[in-house]
Amino acid sequence: MAKTFAVKAHAAIVLFGLLVALTACQKPEGPAEKAGKEVDKAVEQVGQQVQKAGAGIEDAAKGTK
Repeated sequence: MAKTFAVKAHAAIVLFGLLVALTACQKPEGPAEKAGKEVDKAVEQVGQQVQKAGAGIEDAAKGTK
């Protein structure tokens, strides 16, 4: 029983160490990644505006606005 616990504890410690090591090694994002994120934001905002415009057109067609 104690041996099983020791093995599990050791495995947990090793996995935690690997997790910390991998997250610490993450590279900072470069200019292309930053630009890509900005493009994603812009596309999302345009999509929201298109949805709002579409809703307005539907309301106008139904005569509710």
